[in-house]
Amino acid sequence: MMPRDNMTSTVQNIARQALATFRNPSVVGDHNKVFLENLSKLKSLMAEVRAADLKIAPRTTESAPVPSQRAAPPVTYMHIHETDTFSMGVFLLKTGASIPLHDHPGMHGMLKVIYGKVRISCFDRLDKPRDGASGVQFTPPLMPFQSSSLRPSVLRSVGEYTEENGPCVLSPQKDNIHQIDAVDGATAFLDILSPPYDPDEGRDCHYYKVLHARSEAVDRKSEAQEQGDLWLMEIPQPSEFWCGGEPYPGPQVSL
Repeated sequence: MMPRDNMTSTVQNIARQALATFRNPSVVGDHNKVFLENLSKLKSLMAEVRAADLKIAPRTTESAPVPSQRAAPPVTYMHIHETDTFSMGVFLLKTGASIPLHDHPGMHGMLKVIYGKVRISCFDRLDKPRDGASGVQFTPPLMPFQSSSLRPSVLRSVGEYTEENGPCVLSPQKDNIHQIDAVDGATAFLDILSPPYDPDEGRDCHYYKVLHARSEAVDRKSEAQEQGDLWLMEIPQPSEFWCGGEPYPGPQVSL
């Protein structure tokens, strides 16, 4: 018999609603009323989750695990549950850490801060042909192989989130490419992706660098960029970023 807390815990309820929201791919979409109703229910449940519900104690620089001789990862992940429909877990970012600009191909997502503060910068690709970079100048000039990976893009939003804010939501068409920065200390967020990453199904994670036309490559954090002049160039995973794993201490999920 399943323990009662597994039946009634906040994380169990969220997992059940995530399954109900995403399990039928034929109705998943922004124009389907049933999907939007289920997505709204999931957002409401996610908005209420707190670190205590997951038995996670907020960390500070002083209380973070002591690094071993090998450099500790800037980001760690607590796996909670995964099915063919969705994955759910917690990302924990150390002070000053970032999850670099990356995408979620064909995926919906929802993240909810459980302690600390994050800054989320969301980009969308613009619907332009692959050769749209012809005639566009960059400083320094790009190599031919780099130009082939460029996509015109737009910075949709930059927002800061704490545990008091509702979840940040992404879809395959909107806010799909984003960077997540820890602000003013360590932070953590509950994360749901549907369907999960699966390279064999074409859902692999890609990383990007932001370029500004007719200027030097600019830092993604600059807000002086004009829409229409932004280009995303696919790059390898940044060397300063890697993600470790650690045990999830909270209520288990059973579906």
